[in-house]
Amino acid sequence: MIHAYGRNRADPNGTRFFFLSVILPVVQSLGSAKAPSEPRQQIQFVLRFLGPFYHDGMYHFFYQYNPHGPAFGTGKLSWGHSISGDLVNWAFLGTALDPTSPFDADGCWSGSATVLPDGRPVILYTGRDTNTVQVQNVAFPKDPSDPLLREWHKPSCNPVIPQPADVTGNNFRDPSTAWLGRDGLWRFAVAAEVNGVGSTLIYRGADFVHWERNAAPLHASPEVPALECPDLFPVAERGTEGLDTSANGPGVRRVLKLSKMADEDYYMVGWYDDAADTFVPAEEERGGDVTKWRRIDHGHLFGAKSFFDARKKRRVLWAWVDETDGHSDDVAKGWTGIQSFPRALWLDNDGKQLVQWPVEEIETLRRKQVTLLGAVVGSGGLQEIAGIETLQADVEVAFEIPNLEEAEQLDPKWLQDPRKLCAEKGASVQGRVGPFGLIVMASGDLQEQTTIFFRVFKHDDAYKVLMCMDLTRSSTKEGVYKPVYAGFVDVDVEKDRSISLRTLIDHSVIESFGGGGRTCITARVYPEHVATCSSHLYLFNNGSDSVKVSKIEAWDLGTASVNLEDVSLPILTNVPEQGQAQP
Repeated sequence: MIHAYGRNRADPNGTRFFFLSVILPVVQSLGSAKAPSEPRQQIQFVLRFLGPFYHDGMYHFFYQYNPHGPAFGTGKLSWGHSISGDLVNWAFLGTALDPTSPFDADGCWSGSATVLPDGRPVILYTGRDTNTVQVQNVAFPKDPSDPLLREWHKPSCNPVIPQPADVTGNNFRDPSTAWLGRDGLWRFAVAAEVNGVGSTLIYRGADFVHWERNAAPLHASPEVPALECPDLFPVAERGTEGLDTSANGPGVRRVLKLSKMADEDYYMVGWYDDAADTFVPAEEERGGDVTKWRRIDHGHLFGAKSFFDARKKRRVLWAWVDETDGHSDDVAKGWTGIQSFPRALWLDNDGKQLVQWPVEEIETLRRKQVTLLGAVVGSGGLQEIAGIETLQADVEVAFEIPNLEEAEQLDPKWLQDPRKLCAEKGASVQGRVGPFGLIVMASGDLQEQTTIFFRVFKHDDAYKVLMCMDLTRSSTKEGVYKPVYAGFVDVDVEKDRSISLRTLIDHSVIESFGGGGRTCITARVYPEHVATCSSHLYLFNNGSDSVKVSKIEAWDLGTASVNLEDVSLPILTNVPEQGQAQP
């Protein structure tokens, strides 16, 4: 994946960087003036985040960063570097890597960081050399004892892996976090187009300088010649606790995550053998075409990367959420692209799908709360949830579904195309069991609105739950992408007779988690009414029967301090002093 960061010298808020997901501008603090659509909790930048890790009580976050302009293509990319004590408030440390050497003269592109057993971090990254050829490089901290790891050294032995002769299309990029095999050798995955076939290659080495390629790829997908952003990480077969990236053995499965270039992120759970460097999928029936695999997110999200948080023993995932309005809007605001809210993830009980949930630190931003118990929303009903600021909100709701027997029959053709099903049976189309859910970012006259909802169908003597996010009326502005996103939620709704929905709203960003995080949908919206008017939040039901809302809790969210250029104490309040025991 290739993306960046931007600087707008005319921007009164100063430099803004584009993390590969969500956090905010370089000079951003509580109460500063911002555009109505500008996210307050997320890192803004052009492309993706690259090398997150936890080290000596601090979270480090690297991202593709363009110091010369607000968009990709207006400068040679560097790596920006920010730190945090809590994954919410961030301080900007400047650049960690700059394109100053022959092996990265055309940009320091994507890559990853690995923390060695002795605590020293190391970076592997893709550089584009003086001939724009993609090669793999290494960098080490100049002073490993510096708790902020401000400066990095690129040794003259780079590139440590030149582009192989069988790589086509100059597609050889995105080295993953490395893991240690039982033979004592380090391994990492890198995306490559090998003789026209999208491949995930494995390299082995002892010192991060000398590497040997495994004879066979870990995965090959002839249907998709250009794959990106590989991530191969372990998950426990039971429980929600995360595992170190080198974990292997009984009770451990591996997740292979791949991105299809200019598309979305897909994953497969399976078993990894570090002796042969092979991967056996748990759902072989899905085949090798990654577009038939499970989705990290059914909305607009790309380039996801995870890391093991040793502080809280969890695996955390971030991803890039780019803009869907016009290029002129990017230039006007001086930045483009954000990072998603960080998510903890673990393996569901079925051993095949991941569960994702916003990290608990997000809840520290919760302020004013509204709670409603036992509300009933009749057919065609609309009920406003008032009393909080809905441009920055965290909403959790549980719907009871008493009359499943009334559900419509699902045509099997829709199983492979939930987005088309949602487009034909949207929020305004009356159904039997659903549609019901939330209307967010709504104008007072409802001319602008975004709906997030469920609809239940009968299928093979059981039930299927469809989750949708409909952006078709999200904005009256011209030139904005306003699609419908959808995915099925793998829950036993017949047993539970209920389904949950959590939605995080941060101005132009909406992230929804259905069925306890089994299905996620992320989107960007650009309603015009927020410039002059307040936004509204509603429960709605357009099914033929009433729906009971057993509980709804909604909070408005405070504003994080994100990418302050001064490494100030408020950013690091949750950071233990060196030598202090970690929680």
